[in-house]
Amino acid sequence: MSPDPTCELCNHPGGTVAYRDEKLRVVLVDDVNYPGFCRVIWNRHVKEMTDLAAMERAHFMAVVWCVETALREVMQPDKINLACLGNMTPHLHWHVIPRYADDAQFPGPVWSEARRIPTTASLAARGALLPLLQASLVRHAEHVA
Repeated sequence: MSPDPTCELCNHPGGTVAYRDEKLRVVLVDDVNYPGFCRVIWNRHVKEMTDLAAMERAHFMAVVWCVETALREVMQPDKINLACLGNMTPHLHWHVIPRYADDAQFPGPVWSEARRIPTTASLAARGALLPLLQASLVRHAEHVA
């Protein structure tokens, strides 16, 4: 499929680009409540995983696993959430989200109603890890390319 002029992910990076190859990009989502929230976005406009060839799907998922590995290594979350929704933005992308027992929505999804307010100190400590996370993302993803 060709780029869609109305698609946000065709026309904007979708966050701070941490890694990019010819097929996809990994971005850090600017979400103060979820430092380390990443998206793996297929560069071409496609809606479903089955729109990709088998080798493309394998590459896409290998990078998703690299992002999960980097998040676990650097951020040390209590859990990782993976989601491929695309209901609002029909452009193939995976959310890879580090979760903590003290985050705003835990144990519910990040899109659910908040249950608590995370401490400023815990959010700042996680935010301070973002440069290390970006380096780890690149290191892990380059092994897939």
